[in-house]
Amino acid sequence: MAAENNEKNKSIVSGLLWKLLELGGTQGIQFVVSVVLARILTPDEFGTIGLITIFITIANTFVQSGFATSLVQKKDVYDDDYSSVMWVSIAFAVIMYLILFFTAPLISGYYEVPVLTSLIRVTGIILFPGALVSIQTSYIARNMQFKKLFAGSFIAVIVSGFTAIFMASRGFGVWSMSMQQIIYYFVMMLVMLFLISWKPKFVLAFNRVKEFLGFGWKILVAGLIDTVWTNVYGLVIGKKFSTAELGGYNRGDQFPKLIAANLGAAIQAVMLPVYSKSQDDKEKLKELLQSTVMYSSFILLPMMVGLIAVARPLVSVLLTDKWLFCVPYLQILAVSYALYPIHTANLQAVNAQGRSDLFLKLEVIKKICGIIFLFIGLQFGIIPMLVLKTVNEFVCAIINTQPNRKLLNYGFLKQLADILPCIVSSIIMGICVSALVFTGLSGIILLMLQIIVGIITYLIFSFIINRKVISGFRDSIVRSLR
Repeated sequence: MAAENNEKNKSIVSGLLWKLLELGGTQGIQFVVSVVLARILTPDEFGTIGLITIFITIANTFVQSGFATSLVQKKDVYDDDYSSVMWVSIAFAVIMYLILFFTAPLISGYYEVPVLTSLIRVTGIILFPGALVSIQTSYIARNMQFKKLFAGSFIAVIVSGFTAIFMASRGFGVWSMSMQQIIYYFVMMLVMLFLISWKPKFVLAFNRVKEFLGFGWKILVAGLIDTVWTNVYGLVIGKKFSTAELGGYNRGDQFPKLIAANLGAAIQAVMLPVYSKSQDDKEKLKELLQSTVMYSSFILLPMMVGLIAVARPLVSVLLTDKWLFCVPYLQILAVSYALYPIHTANLQAVNAQGRSDLFLKLEVIKKICGIIFLFIGLQFGIIPMLVLKTVNEFVCAIINTQPNRKLLNYGFLKQLADILPCIVSSIIMGICVSALVFTGLSGIILLMLQIIVGIITYLIFSFIINRKVISGFRDSIVRSLR
């Protein structure tokens, strides 16, 4: 039994490491690409591509959310199930693309940006390869083959990234970023067709599809609500203020989101199948949830605090001074992402127990709260709006833990107590890093010094007050390497 548990732990940690490597590696390259593009293109151009990305992301939710997730959650999944769900996803892709195609002129007219019509119609074709990629990703997650996902993503981001930089340098403007997205999805789809054993078939088992729809439609609706809500700030800023301000908001959001969303995606991809296998053992599920919250917070919290401390030199060095107006956005948004692991881990634990009804209920409640905060903040400008967005994120963290407080006896206060050592260590580190501005240094020298001091300070205080997590990380990594 002990050997079986060790093997399971090894599989989980290995999966997390490969998933983090896939996300960190590919997103790291994507981040470098976006930095190069930010130095070439203008805030207006970034704001324009940000607008079309919002609408396509919402459409993509219909295609990729819910049903693909149900493939991971189900205890028993057969080979034909993947093809059956894939055809349903492609059907949704056709419907959503037609909607985008015919509404593109209306969107363009509303935002008074004529180029949006052709951009939406061209970029929208990513819905079709995206349908297949979502099924391929579900197959990989279910079989814990994240090493293959890393290979596919790495190749796709390299090819698409260099294409975008080449086009931007030749004056193609927003079209360079549009083509980047299209190439990424098509390359990813083709590479995964070679790497994984599952291949699409002309199979559509209606009885099995019905089972997946029973679980998946709630996840779909919840995902749609969350996606619309995630992008509503961009929609509001793009209309009420300007595309340049939207570009600044997106760049400010880019830094903390790069870290938090990738960590959250790793938790979702790796831990949902692990949680699902323990759905009948409440104590085991609680133990897994507790470990996920503690370990992911250990990684994320110092990064968010660090971003707040180094925001100005970071933006100046990477994006140039023309983007310094986004520094306050970055700092506020970093705070809003601080509890992201609590959001993700708790929601995946709820899904793993088959409670997609609770998942949907939580999303509705949170979005009602969010609309209230957004409406109030909108009356005072971008900064107050983002501050209230941060307040709302903390309220949502409490809401997300409520089901597990009842189902697993592991609520918000207990989770907060578990990550308190991470919070304390991160705050101390942030104070030390911020104090370095008084050295009189600037630019890349100041930034590098802040990063080095931040890492050393955080690790020292973690060894003092957070030895449990440090020991857990060390033991898990050693087991995964054996």
